[in-house]
Amino acid sequence: MDLNGAAAIISGGASGLGEATARELARVGATVVVADLNAERGKALADEIGGVFAHTDVSDEASVQAAVETAVATGKPLRAVVSSAGIGWAQRTVGRDGSPHDLASYRKVIDVNLIGTFNLMRVGAAAMARTEPVDEDGARGVVINTASVAGIEGQTGQVAYSASKGGIIGMTLPAARDLAVVGVRVLTIAPGIIDTPIYGKIGDQDAEAFKAKLIGPVAFPKRLGKASEFAHLVRTLIENDYMNGEVIRFDGGIRFQPK
Repeated sequence: MDLNGAAAIISGGASGLGEATARELARVGATVVVADLNAERGKALADEIGGVFAHTDVSDEASVQAAVETAVATGKPLRAVVSSAGIGWAQRTVGRDGSPHDLASYRKVIDVNLIGTFNLMRVGAAAMARTEPVDEDGARGVVINTASVAGIEGQTGQVAYSASKGGIIGMTLPAARDLAVVGVRVLTIAPGIIDTPIYGKIGDQDAEAFKAKLIGPVAFPKRLGKASEFAHLVRTLIENDYMNGEVIRFDGGIRFQPK
């Protein structure tokens, strides 16, 4: 799958893992649709990399449909759909004060992380299905979803987040089987702890001290992952035509403890 001259859409593309992926795919010749709620950052990035910004709420059907139509309107065949939009939430199922987990917050995390990922996958895959195959295998495109190691071994207080990411992991194989008939592959990356702005700014002493604690359970290399490394993995999975229906841990060998 050659991205040069093709279109790609990336949710959560204005920052973090999505931004790094947008830069990497643009570097190899893709016209990238940066789909994000942050218009200021999204437009600036799209202008910088020669892409297009689409104001997108992944949990909203019409919003995602419009973003995918923006990708189609570039005139380039849509070959890559990458979901990296997501939100976090920390709350125990029953708190120390005896109160149950807030249901609205749980629903919100599922709505954005799980349903939002499915929403972009289904609409994006439908658009890819309308393109011409690129080879004798009938390949038309690739969907890359972003889960988390927390979807496999979630920690205390991660019940909502882990459920949302576990759902993405669970969708991987059935979605790959569903979309095989139209020549679309589906893969999921489960990152460990990646150095993104969510953990604070580089150089901030408190943030650096916090990161040092996070590094503890990592086997090797003994550091946080880099967003650029995630982006490189996305590109590699897109370009390797025999990768399909798989969940790839991207975590430096970390295994989460209960806390």
